Amino acid sequence: MDSRTGLPVVGMVGGGQLARMTHQAAISLGQSLRVLAADENDAAGLVASQVTIGHHTDLEALRTFASEVDVLTFDHEHVPGEHLLTLSMEGFVLRPGVESLPFAQNKLVMRERLSAHGFPCPPFAEVSEVDDVLKFAATHSWPVVLKTARGGYDGRGVWMLGSDAEAREVVPELLAGGAELLVEQRVRMRRELAALVARSPFGQGAAWPVVETVQEGGINTEVLAPAPGLTSRQVHEAQELALRIAAELKVAGVLAVELFDTDGGLVVNELAMRPHNSGHWTMDGAQTSQFEQHLRAVLDYPLGATSLRAPTVMANVLGAPEKPAMGPDERLHHLFARFPDVRVHMYGKGERPGRKLGHVNVVGSDMGELRTRAKLAAHWLSHGEWLDGHQIH
Repeated sequence: MDSRTGLPVVGMVGGGQLARMTHQAAISLGQSLRVLAADENDAAGLVASQVTIGHHTDLEALRTFASEVDVLTFDHEHVPGEHLLTLSMEGFVLRPGVESLPFAQNKLVMRERLSAHGFPCPPFAEVSEVDDVLKFAATHSWPVVLKTARGGYDGRGVWMLGSDAEAREVVPELLAGGAELLVEQRVRMRRELAALVARSPFGQGAAWPVVETVQEGGINTEVLAPAPGLTSRQVHEAQELALRIAAELKVAGVLAVELFDTDGGLVVNELAMRPHNSGHWTMDGAQTSQFEQHLRAVLDYPLGATSLRAPTVMANVLGAPEKPAMGPDERLHHLFARFPDVRVHMYGKGERPGRKLGHVNVVGSDMGELRTRAKLAAHWLSHGEWLDGHQIH
């Protein structure tokens, strides 16, 4: 408990942009958010006042950090499971806890648990040798999707294999490197959706409007809130599915359920037990942002309203292939002059190709117009040029 405010202290392991934006939410709530960052120049380390430098793989650093806070939460899934178990057994409060986190850390464990309880998942199999992939493809046909069970995001750790030859080339090398693998049937889908929910230890649940996520090269580039063209029945189905998963896995905090929208219905792709890229739109387009909600949930406060303020498009600002000649300050200056209504959220990161540098939210009524404005704004911030070719000097 913070002696100055009389409020509990939340500790977040990881100093990335999710911790940075959670810190922003904590300020308005009067909460004291402490951050365990690997480097003082991490996105959250640049802005949070209470930053401890330490690595998430260092048990002693985790233990010391946990002893200074009331509840421990996370901005990524990479804390070793044995460290989480040790902290839990020593009496520290982890939210989400050790009964939940393995399902966000290991895709194979997640698939096995969800499938066993009847949640819609693609056919899958564990891979311990290349023959496992060949047999799976013989049953389910090529192409198949090969994934690392642990780690992997933004298209990393995923391979689309189209033949025996490709499997024989890729799989042995990955296994030799110590990768834990699974293979899945390639899902024929109309689009990708995300159902973002929150659950408190008390058991209260809340669901935001279902969104459509647009991917390019395995990286989420846009989020459309709400997802266009969904019926109320489909929205309810997706929200109910995510809430049931949250309850089954005893999640405490925000849960993002990535979904494939197929002719046969919804299929679960992946889970994230933390604030998620698909929920960044909530900062400007929802009654309660995912970052405030995550704090409410891990503190077991009553959850906030999740209703839509207005249709919103989020576009990620991704680093350009070459660093623009125009500096970020000048880019912001010109962006605000052209689009004064665009909400900009930058993460304080150094620019490099493909890196998530920030995001923009555009709120309004016409989804097509919102998408155009969001794309133009995000591209300008990353490249220093307008997509229509018009350069501002």
